[in-house]
Order: sequence, then C-alpha cells, then structure tokens
Amino acid sequence: MTIPFKMKERPFIIRTDHADGGGRLDAASYFNYVTVVQTILDFLRERFGGDLRLYYQDDGNEVWHGLGEDLRNGFSGVEHAASLFDLVETSVFEYASIADPKRGDHAIRPAVRNNLFVYPDYPVALSRVPRVSEHGRGCENLIFCKSDDGLMRFLKEMRARLLADPKIAVFTDTPDGLEQTREPVAYSVGRSEVFLEEKLKTQIYRSIDEFFSKDRAFFQSYGIPYKRGILLYGKPGNGKTTLVKSISSTTNAPIAYWQITEHTGSGSIKEIFDTAARMAPMVLVIEDIDSMPAGCRSYFLNTLDGATSKEGIYLIGTTNYPEKIDPALMNRAGRFDRAYEVKSPDEALRRAYLVHIGMPRLADEETIARAARGTEGFTLAQLSELYASAALQMHYEQETDLDRLISGMKSDYAKGRSREWITDGQSRKMGFMQEE
Repeated sequence: MTIPFKMKERPFIIRTDHADGGGRLDAASYFNYVTVVQTILDFLRERFGGDLRLYYQDDGNEVWHGLGEDLRNGFSGVEHAASLFDLVETSVFEYASIADPKRGDHAIRPAVRNNLFVYPDYPVALSRVPRVSEHGRGCENLIFCKSDDGLMRFLKEMRARLLADPKIAVFTDTPDGLEQTREPVAYSVGRSEVFLEEKLKTQIYRSIDEFFSKDRAFFQSYGIPYKRGILLYGKPGNGKTTLVKSISSTTNAPIAYWQITEHTGSGSIKEIFDTAARMAPMVLVIEDIDSMPAGCRSYFLNTLDGATSKEGIYLIGTTNYPEKIDPALMNRAGRFDRAYEVKSPDEALRRAYLVHIGMPRLADEETIARAARGTEGFTLAQLSELYASAALQMHYEQETDLDRLISGMKSDYAKGRSREWITDGQSRKMGFMQEE
C-alpha cells in the first residue's frame, strides 16, 4: 500500500471541547456555519498575513473534482492546511479498481470533505465543510482567495491539468446528485480492433476525424454548426461499447461518459451539458439512452434543441432497445443527426473476428471457416465465448471440437429465448413472474 499524498498531522480547528456542562456535545455550535467560516478566515489570515474573500461556484463541481485529482496525483502545489471537525473522517481509501493499479491494491489520501486545503501560489483555499440537515449529513463548499485575478489564474491552471490528464470523466446520477469521477483508460482499443460493416465504420470515423481536425475548415467552409450527434443501436454484444472505446482511445479530445439512472433529473442534465461545454471540443457518450426517466425527457430534448447547448460537443448515444427510444430523439434534426444500426456480423466478419481473437492457435483455417459459417446470428460477444470455451477444451482435453461447442451454444441460446431451461421431459419456464 502506498500513500500518494502525504497528509501531515494538522490540528483540528473546530473541536468537541465546546460542550455543555454535562459533557454532551452541543451539535448546534459544532456544525454552526458562521462559526466555521469565521474560524477558517482567522486561520487563513494568520497563515497568509491578510484577509481572503469567500467565493461560491454556481456552475457545477469542477473545482472539487480538480482538488480530488490533485490529491490522487500527489500534486505538489496543494497543501493540507488543517482538518475541521475531530469526530468526522479526514481520510479515504480506494480499491485498485478505481485507484491507480501501479500504486498497489489500495490507495489512501485525505478526504476532500472535512479538511482545509491551500494552494499557496495564488493563494486559494478550499474546504468542503460537513453540515447536519433534516435530511442527514451534507456539506457546504467554501472557496477562499485573496483576489479575483488569483482565482482566475488558479481555475485556468487547474482546468489545464484536468484536460492534460488522459482520463475519462464518468458522470453518474445518484440519490445525492450528480457524481463525477475520473477514471484511467484501462486499455486502448485501436481502430483495427473494431469489427463493423466497413461502410458504417468508415462513415463514423470520417465524421469523428473531421469534427476534431485542428482548423475545423469543413464546418466553416460549408456553414455547418459545430456540433454532432449520432445514435448507435442494435442487439447487445455486437461492438457498440468497443467502438466507443476506440473513439476514446484514438481521438485527441476529452471524453465523458454519462450513466443515466432512475435519479436522472433536469438538474443533472443541466450540469452535464454545462460541464461538457466547458470541456469542448469533446466527446460525450450517453450509454443506454433509452433508460432516460420519463419525467425529464422533455427537458432533455429541449436541452438538445438549445442554440448553443451542443456547441463543440460530439454526442454519442447508445441503446440495445431502439424500440424504447422516444421517436422525438431521431425525428427532428439537431438532436441526433444520424442513427446507425450495429448489426450482427456476417460470415466474412465472423471469420475475421475469430482469427483476430486467436482461434488459429486452436484450429486450422478450414475448421475456422466452417465455424464462421456455422455461427450465423452470433454476436461478437458470443464468438468471444466460443473462443474461450475452445481454449478451455484444449487446455484440459488437448483437442477442440468447434462443431460440438457451437451446437451446445446454440442450444443454450435457444433455451434463453424460449425460457425452457429444464429438459427432463417436463416443460418448465423460468423467469420473473408477474402478478395477475
């Protein structure tokens, strides 16, 4: 385990010794906003030899995401100045799935909440202060700086660090609002690794390359608005996600994923597009767009119609269930310009994909060609499973029988479609039951 950001021992500037005569904590004074702000201002005045002003960010949480990234990366320009309350956590740990794998299985760093951080070069101070409300525990975001010029310089340089860091911004709607994380690209996907109908593949990449060309001459020459939206639809497992990963890996632009949930609302939609506009030119991916809650679809459509809402944004929507898509998304220009069906691969594409993933290590050309003919209707994901099953068979039996494996997979998929899973002479359907 390593600690990328060394957290020095700092005093708690608000302590529990403010208690009544019986020794019980006076919560009202402990989480008192005015007391907290004044205490921090006094602390900063002593630290910097002058007064700092209090600011509020009303267009998202970019500053706090930037602070989190600076702490994760061990940025030398930020210091942990003090902790706030002594009965609230001051450190967090992350598992390797979201921490940098190069640092080990876990990473420990100071929490953004309940600490006071300073950027001495500006000077700027940031503190996410815990508070108690009728709905539970929340926080107040406090930003301090000596001057407007210092704050503008700080914001510009923080944004430059965020954009220079090759990570993908991931937005997730939660019960507590929009959550943003920045995740490293697990692995790059080259364009040669994308198996789509060649005409479709050419159209999509040509559109991407022209959008992110440096001079934008195409849009200026033809008077085309500098925004683009495409919708990818088709059955699961045919490469929509791989295509999006390839675009992320081969496009020199910021990438953001938006994971829609039942908690998505007009507030998070506005914050998403405001943030995307600040990152532009960029790619915004909306996965499973059919899951947009009905209550905010009109707001979402109106946002797409906005004159400047998508300026500099290359919008990619994906869905496995096009029949659930609101027709208004596709039947009006300016929302999604094109809708592309990502179909199941034909025989030639199936054969090329089997060769690409390594089937020649397990079978000769003739057997692979026969497997390609025999897997009509298989998705790319199912072909990958065929290869994995063949590799296991070779590992344990020192031989492969692709015909038998394909036959078994077809039988399983047929059961899945009919839900007739048990074949002991008695028909039994499985699945979620609906009450009458």
